[in-house]
Amino acid sequence: MSATSTLAEQLIVDGSGRDVKVTDTSRILSVGGDVTEILYALRADDKIIAIDSTSQFPGDALQKKTDVGYLRALSAEGVLSTNPSVIIASSDAGPPPVIEVLKSSSVPYVMVPDDKTPEGVANKIRFIAKVVGLEAAGEALAKDVERDFALLAEQRAKITKPKRALFVLSVQSGKATIGGAGTGADAMIQLAGAVNAGASVPGYKPMTDESGVELAPDAILTMQHGGGGMHSDRIKTVPSLAGSPAMKNGEIIEMNGLYLLGFGPRCARAARELMAALYPELVQKKASAAE
Repeated sequence: MSATSTLAEQLIVDGSGRDVKVTDTSRILSVGGDVTEILYALRADDKIIAIDSTSQFPGDALQKKTDVGYLRALSAEGVLSTNPSVIIASSDAGPPPVIEVLKSSSVPYVMVPDDKTPEGVANKIRFIAKVVGLEAAGEALAKDVERDFALLAEQRAKITKPKRALFVLSVQSGKATIGGAGTGADAMIQLAGAVNAGASVPGYKPMTDESGVELAPDAILTMQHGGGGMHSDRIKTVPSLAGSPAMKNGEIIEMNGLYLLGFGPRCARAARELMAALYPELVQKKASAAE
């Protein structure tokens, strides 16, 4: 069953607090991997005419839809040339001057709320469903996601000794940029029942040699990178992490970036997968109990 092309005029209060009038959802431009994933899960994909390059799930989305480029480096001309009837965008979309141009255009620009909590993910689904007139489907999907998070919380409660995990975003010349407090990585580490070793710094920041030694993570988390070798090989070039428990024990966990940090419908599943990698003994106990 597909989404309807149009809906009664509605006034949406978007994630930035703006009142946005939406009357036509027949040509959706989706900006943000999480936004696109939710629209597909709602079966509104037949109304999507263009997406950004972070919209990598489902896997064939970029093959079937026009790509307007990276969500943080959009061009107003490129976006508007797709002739959308509405733009539904992640709060990460940019750069800011381009977003201001898009907001002032005749095309409704709806910024999606971004609260990286279980409640926030469910509410994001409900919000997008309301924008496209699919509230019933949105409510059903949101409830499924809430059940996933409830199961995750039960599993997290079994952790008696939380590990210290450090998210490494990138490595350049032996220097690591890490995910500190308030980041998606910080939220995901906590959802998986670990402590963010980098929580003393806000946002994504380069790590000093001194702090790298002090952080002493039990596990290092990073995104999978295609092309020139595994990302974990570059992490091994960071001198200040060489003596960490994570490096000594080979505890480097790589996960798909959108899956890990998208905070879409698969968020609880991603956190559960990360938890299993951090605490394999929990999986073993569960398997033993089932035998």
